[in-house]
Amino acid sequence: MAAQDAGRDRGLTRRAVLRAGAGATLGAMVPLSSGALDAVLASAAPIRKPNSLPDPNRPAGEPTAVLPFDHVVVVMMENHSFDNYFGMLPRRGQRRADGFKFDRHGRPANRQPLHGGYVLPVHATSNCQPLHVTQAWNATHVQIDHGRMDGFAKTDPGSMLYWDEKDIPFYYSLARTFTLGNRWFCSAPCQTFPNRRFLLAATAYGLISTDFTSVNDPPPANGTIFDRLAAHGIRWKDYFTDLPGTGVIAAIPKKYPQSLAGIDQFYADCAAGTLPAVSFVDPEFGAASDVGGPIAGAHIPGVSNGANQGSTQGGDEENPQDITLGEDFVARVVKAVLHSPAWRRTLLVWTYDEHGGYLDHVPPPRAIPPDGIKPKLGPHAIKGGYDIYGPRVPAVVVSPYSRPHRTTNVVHDHTSILATIEAKWNLPACTYRDANARTLMDFLDRKRMSFPEPPALAAPHDIPSTEENCSTADPKLKVHHRSRQRRHTSSRTRGRGQ
Repeated sequence: MAAQDAGRDRGLTRRAVLRAGAGATLGAMVPLSSGALDAVLASAAPIRKPNSLPDPNRPAGEPTAVLPFDHVVVVMMENHSFDNYFGMLPRRGQRRADGFKFDRHGRPANRQPLHGGYVLPVHATSNCQPLHVTQAWNATHVQIDHGRMDGFAKTDPGSMLYWDEKDIPFYYSLARTFTLGNRWFCSAPCQTFPNRRFLLAATAYGLISTDFTSVNDPPPANGTIFDRLAAHGIRWKDYFTDLPGTGVIAAIPKKYPQSLAGIDQFYADCAAGTLPAVSFVDPEFGAASDVGGPIAGAHIPGVSNGANQGSTQGGDEENPQDITLGEDFVARVVKAVLHSPAWRRTLLVWTYDEHGGYLDHVPPPRAIPPDGIKPKLGPHAIKGGYDIYGPRVPAVVVSPYSRPHRTTNVVHDHTSILATIEAKWNLPACTYRDANARTLMDFLDRKRMSFPEPPALAAPHDIPSTEENCSTADPKLKVHHRSRQRRHTSSRTRGRGQ
């Protein structure tokens, strides 16, 4: 198709795709040397192209029984890294979680350089968040620092905060009960809108920021996942609280207004067992927020312009919100799915659009560029592309077939959700990224239904108590310095060993 050829014309070479794809397949955490890269390329699997089918021997749009679900529910929240939420999980009942390193007292020991010394992660004293933690393009690249992951404290003190089980008990319970992704990275090292574009279309097509005007950009030339669902008569809905997340590309809800529904309809459809094949379930973004404001102003039919929503603080967990509001929302959505008559044929994935600027210790791997469209970088932007993922985010797959109390180390990004939908209904890929993304099958044991009945999960934190204790102040970071005596002793010790 033309879009595929256009990608080739813009400089997306097979070698570039192979280079990124091999790195993602191996979970490479640092740039490969030329020798190592050549070895990887020699054994790389064939690269699928945009518009290709997952199964060329099956008609497009035909579901497969191999994937043990008929309903996919996607719940994407805002702005938290893996370590920010689950850094403490290895000491809270899931030792396989790749969270913090710890000192002998059980405290996080992951250091970040600052002011000639180092600082350590700080336990948040409030479930409200600091104001200025940032995940902008430049800040994220400083934080990643070519894979060193040592630039978080330099961008904002709030980046060093983490929450523990007592702060987000439902989330810890969810991560311990079902399968947790240790290597789920956001799709690009930047803000919300580009990453949500990846969720909807497997490409950011040039965007690097939450640009207020970008919601009215035309959709990508090769379409979105919803075009593919619609083309084959596969039902989908965006159930939204105040604003539809699909409005990040406003052309989607404008083209498919019949697929928009309020959040109350989601709960009703769950109770009746009548969910569509694919459901996107959105929290309250808040019309006054960076995310909600542009969507509210996009003039989407049937969606308020936000004039009566300006005072809402939002419940999607973006800073400076109280994260308990988001946890409570996710708990209600998960409970509705667990108790639906369709539970045994439903797969729910819970994740975050990007890391929000919060610390994480795992360097993002190289990624397959989705197409030949390069990021639109300003004169002061750090050079980079869509050939690397952003930092890790939490991700849990909730399913009767989820492997109980397990983790997976397979590399995923948001396009793994698209790859799973495409594999189930044999839909053509949008871009190189989703065509070559891993599906969510590593989260599942399709031969064993481990949760035929809903498991017991912890309740979310109490909202009134967190609202009463709400603070958006930055933490005070203590800068540690190694003593001169210790440095001198270490130097003499090294000298003797030579």
